[in-house]
Amino acid sequence: MTTILLVGGGRMGGALARGWRQRGIAADSIFVIEPDVGSASRLKADTGATIIGGPDALKSPPEVVVFAVKPQAMAEIAPAYRKFAGSAFLSIAAGRTLKFFAGALGPQAAVVRSMPNTPASVGRGFTVACANANVSAAQRALCQSLLEAVGEVAWVEDEALLDPVTAVSGSGPAYVFLLMEALAEAGKAAGLPADLAERLARATIIGSGELARLSPESAADLRRAVTSPGGTTEAALKVLMAPGGLTDLMTRAVAAATKRSRELAG
Repeated sequence: MTTILLVGGGRMGGALARGWRQRGIAADSIFVIEPDVGSASRLKADTGATIIGGPDALKSPPEVVVFAVKPQAMAEIAPAYRKFAGSAFLSIAAGRTLKFFAGALGPQAAVVRSMPNTPASVGRGFTVACANANVSAAQRALCQSLLEAVGEVAWVEDEALLDPVTAVSGSGPAYVFLLMEALAEAGKAAGLPADLAERLARATIIGSGELARLSPESAADLRRAVTSPGGTTEAALKVLMAPGGLTDLMTRAVAAATKRSRELAG
């Protein structure tokens, strides 16, 4: 039985714990540190996990410590777990680097840094992870299994890639929601009633995402399949794909988010 210590039972930590239970991990092997009484109570009710007040409450070291707290809290929180020298440490705190954890937990600590995104809360997340040299094959497999409870997982060897990963998938849901807003507003401007425009925009993006998930075709091929020569879609795409259009805007947006991610990590 794998013992998991989850530090932080908020939105993302809670999603992970619920995913673990759904994958068959026993409730009595999950221990959670969450100071917010409301969040702790909900997580206890949802998963049956044991809520503890701090790391000293554990009788033996856990196999893995999962950090799911806000990045700005990590400097204060992480050093208390340095004593779990044989544990694997899995972090989902954005911007906290492997170098940071080496300083906080010790140079021999086995650390996996990961970047999930908010669709993890409905089991549709995508997480990219990077391990330091101290992580064993078994520990890497364990961390992958824990992350897969909320969606797909990919690994990179170059930690620097987590900055553009953050810009594309970590921040990406906000871009999609903005597109949903913009499409609804454009529908209203074209004369649609507000409630219908919003329903159309939401359903179109949700349905298109599901089509992309189930189809073996590339996004470009799927786009071309919708576009008839001389038709309405082509007229719209001439605007969206013009120089300075959607692709250029998205490139600039991802570059700005990548730059900010590097600043925060530094």
